[in-house]
Amino acid sequence: MTAVRPSDRPTVRVTARGAERWKQGHPWIYRSDVAEEPEKKPGIVPVTDRKGKFLGQALYSPSSEIRLRLLTRGNEAIDLQWWTARIAAAASRRNGIQASAWRVVHAEGDGLPSLIIDKYGPWIVAQLLSAGLETARADVLAGIAAALAPEGILLRNDAGIRRHEGLPSEVLLAHGEVPEVVEVVEDGVKYLAAPWSGQKTGAFLDQRENRILVGQNTRPGGRALDLFTYHGSFALHLARHAKEVLAVDQSTEALARGAENARLNGIGNINWREGNAFDLVREFERRREQFDTIVVDPPAFAKTKASVERAVAGYKEVNLRAMKILAPGGVLFTSSCSYHVSRDIFSAMLADAARDSGRRIQFIAATGAASDHPELLNVPETGYLKGVLLRALA
Repeated sequence: MTAVRPSDRPTVRVTARGAERWKQGHPWIYRSDVAEEPEKKPGIVPVTDRKGKFLGQALYSPSSEIRLRLLTRGNEAIDLQWWTARIAAAASRRNGIQASAWRVVHAEGDGLPSLIIDKYGPWIVAQLLSAGLETARADVLAGIAAALAPEGILLRNDAGIRRHEGLPSEVLLAHGEVPEVVEVVEDGVKYLAAPWSGQKTGAFLDQRENRILVGQNTRPGGRALDLFTYHGSFALHLARHAKEVLAVDQSTEALARGAENARLNGIGNINWREGNAFDLVREFERRREQFDTIVVDPPAFAKTKASVERAVAGYKEVNLRAMKILAPGGVLFTSSCSYHVSRDIFSAMLADAARDSGRRIQFIAATGAASDHPELLNVPETGYLKGVLLRALA
């Protein structure tokens, strides 16, 4: 495989504002801050400022608003050895994870922008999310094979972001074999992931540590409620401690998979209910029902900045009702995966809901994504998942 060197491609020049973004640690430079792009072909390119000062090498996507994604500030060859070393380094930072499925590379969070690598036992599911990275596909796949020695590599290149990069949506086997269904074990709980067709790369790996936290804080022998349960990943952890669990989702198919996961664990104390979570919590409030442990883990309500106000109203409504039906001393875990709803906005919403509930709501802990989904402090886009653990005082 041929090494990519800075001299192999025409240089892209950026404005002072673009250069300052890299200086401040943010890896993206937008179209508006690109001064010269002489060859509009995606790839790995050297980048300089207007005066010709070398700034680094980046993934270049000529059709994207995010034109440049910083790979390295050096001028070394970006070759198979480069990718192998960085993938192996990311994997080594995950030593000690007590689960059979975890994220090996979290894109910008691991200094490898637009690259996702998830490990499901001996199999790898990867995503190449930029046009620049696509040009290095052969080296990236070879680097995955060399660093991780998987039995198979599946490319889940069906994320919506690829459309903005001018890339096709595809799911294809790149190496070996990857099964349709994989059994995952985390903290002694088993569930089935679907690498070829499931959400994200087959499962919500980013909530792993939050699921364990919820299990540890479930009130023993109590009644638990899991809203937006999907395949029941939170419900399974709740069920190990609660007397009974009500798991709610609008998808019949998702609930069927959840019930299958319960059978896999020999768990029989989860009731699966198809329904609208907003309608149900209002119904529970009218009937004065109470739950000792509640999980609110909805899908992203805010896909764009323009939808933040409506999203916050939705988050407040469901959390307000959850607070009202929380038993004295009960525990509520609530989360948001909407990037556009910041942690400050989410916290302020919860405070408003607590005031309107008339309850004394105690803060226990704030969480984010699991540790294999690292956030960069100077790249707010990496901090999309917010979680808060609360308790209702008697």
